[in-house]
Amino acid sequence: MRMRFLVLIFGFVLAAALPARAALDIFACEPEWGALSRELGGAKVKVRDATSPLQDPHFVTARPSLIAAVRKADIVVCNGADLEIGWLPLLLRKSGNRDVQPGAKGNFLAADFINKLEIPTSVDRALGDIHPQGNPHIVGNPHNISIVAQALSQRFAEIDPENSAYYQARYQAFNDHWQSAIVKWETAAAPLRGLPIVVQHKTWVYLTDWLGLKVVATLEPRPGIPPTTSHLQKVLNEIRDSKPRLILNAAYENSKPSRWLAERTGVPAVTLPYTVGGTKEADDIFQLYEVMVNMLLENLE
Repeated sequence: MRMRFLVLIFGFVLAAALPARAALDIFACEPEWGALSRELGGAKVKVRDATSPLQDPHFVTARPSLIAAVRKADIVVCNGADLEIGWLPLLLRKSGNRDVQPGAKGNFLAADFINKLEIPTSVDRALGDIHPQGNPHIVGNPHNISIVAQALSQRFAEIDPENSAYYQARYQAFNDHWQSAIVKWETAAAPLRGLPIVVQHKTWVYLTDWLGLKVVATLEPRPGIPPTTSHLQKVLNEIRDSKPRLILNAAYENSKPSRWLAERTGVPAVTLPYTVGGTKEADDIFQLYEVMVNMLLENLE
């Protein structure tokens, strides 16, 4: 009896001496997924953003520091739908981290949970930067964030089951606030429905679908192909009758084509943040949508 008691005491002492589980180490490919991870993970996560708000997520260098970050990550949270096709597979391969490879629990692609728009019937690179899985810019619609948030919180719980109740509570609090915010944004954005606009790149497909904006022209002749002056002149001639009210480009894009058209039409060129940190005011995932809706409305005045 005494021996059993000593064994139990020793077990308790040993358990107390062991360090608590370190924070869940998250490698986020883009700032929006890093911001969402922080909302859902709170004090239980440590997040490293691979890209900056003013960096085109299509084109990233697989630097040694990023490889090292993936090597120690518990989970890689990325956009998917081939947005990172030029660099993420290389990072995963060179990291040697089996826990975050495709198919593992630690590999999370947000777009896998979304009904994607613009899925091509065929893929021809002569048509530009075509994504076989559909348009990857899912962050434009906050309803997509709701879907991803639920799936991501569940994945955190699978990887870190001892904190599953914490992640569930964080998700519930986030989602309650998020649904209320969506109602507010949609109410405010009602005057935008049906508004004719021009976009620089097909970055805004989910945003325009959400708000009911009508895209009458795209400045790029093909996705990812910068427009020439002759192409911009062609667009200028084509939009005279449609009378667009706004020209949209993302903060990470070269705004020169949008400004060219704005100067010749008097239509405001609006540089939206696209992701968290894309403007000084868009400093968290809630403010991202608040800022985008407000910028669209302010430029109608």
